[in-house]
Amino acid sequence: MIDQETCDLTFRFATERDIQALVEIEQQSFSVPWPAEAFYNDIVGNRFARYLIIECNGKVAGYCGVWLVIDEAHITNIAILPQYRGRKLGEALLSKMMMFAMASGANTMTLEVRVSNHPARSLYKKLGFQEGGIRKNYYTDNFEDAIVMWVKL
Repeated sequence: MIDQETCDLTFRFATERDIQALVEIEQQSFSVPWPAEAFYNDIVGNRFARYLIIECNGKVAGYCGVWLVIDEAHITNIAILPQYRGRKLGEALLSKMMMFAMASGANTMTLEVRVSNHPARSLYKKLGFQEGGIRKNYYTDNFEDAIVMWVKL
């Protein structure tokens, strides 16, 4: 476990050089991880997509992806490596992404979260997100429903 007090946090946007680190975080965080190609397509070819990385003492600890379309920000994924969890890095990362989205002209932010992911749902509620609907059978690994959450920025 990483001690938060000894963690010098920095934030930066991902580049093509970061794709492998993002894939490793995905593989350790999700049952159906995104492939490198998905990150490549977003980082290199999608003018709406941005990925914010959080580093602890210069090491990539997590990331948050967003698509900014007109005045709406859609969180595509957010993940923290297991050894960095429980230290409020996810909260710091999402808060920073919310500030970036506002500065980029977004008025609202949305995301989907598994019904069973109570820690994530709690974090999102803490940051002002409200539940707005259900996407039935959203997740392909077990057909779990997703809760759609929104926040006004």
